[in-house]
Amino acid sequence: MAADPPAREHRNVKVELHLLGGFRLTHRGTPVLVPRGLQRVIALIGLRPGATRTHLAGLLWPEATEERALSSLRTALWRLRQDPYCPLIITADTVRLDPAVRVDVDDLEVTAARVRDGQAPDDAARALTAGRHDLLPGWYDDWVLTNRERLRQLRLHMLEQVAGQHLAAGRHGEALEAALEAMAAEPLRETPHRLVVRIHLAEGNAFEAVHAFYVYRDLLLRELRLEPSPAMTALLDETLEPIRRASRPAPRPPRHPNTRPTFQAR
Repeated sequence: MAADPPAREHRNVKVELHLLGGFRLTHRGTPVLVPRGLQRVIALIGLRPGATRTHLAGLLWPEATEERALSSLRTALWRLRQDPYCPLIITADTVRLDPAVRVDVDDLEVTAARVRDGQAPDDAARALTAGRHDLLPGWYDDWVLTNRERLRQLRLHMLEQVAGQHLAAGRHGEALEAALEAMAAEPLRETPHRLVVRIHLAEGNAFEAVHAFYVYRDLLLRELRLEPSPAMTALLDETLEPIRRASRPAPRPPRHPNTRPTFQAR
């Protein structure tokens, strides 16, 4: 294998690490073949930048002794350092990917941070699709499962915040698009359904709002045997009240307490 290139050359290497939807390392758009064992090392370093060697070794080889895990990590890092397409920065006790390596997870986290701070994302369409795929599907390491759920929740909250921001600004079409994207990501989550109802009401579409409510209610009853929360029901109290009144059975006339039934002779 070739010797590790100087750090200054790393800056000119256009390398991208894709972890959402599956592991892919590319150089100028061309896939780089990486053995599965080294994929795990690269993926973890990409998710835990600046982690100590001891921490990385413990996560990668949790059942091995610390000495053996650190030995396995040293071997893996040596192999990675021979490849110019996966440049690393290794200090006395930490390991990280060179900043020249673009990681798709970082793009999702940066976009979510901008939305959380109330800033409009640079690319609205990209914000909707960012993180649409799960982190490393088919991988079941504990550190993968933890990060997968963290990123899933991060994206859901980002989409809901985008929808809320558009709704507040009167951009109902964009708000609905973001809410529906969140709904597709987690169909049983109430927040995006509640947003859809609010958006339809803001547009004056009472029928659409009621329809969206009952679609979610039926789904929730079928899957979890639960009813929508009072907060969601309250959104449609005024709209639903005439429907509830119309569906109630007519009350029977009261009977006088002293009145007894009479029987007529034939």
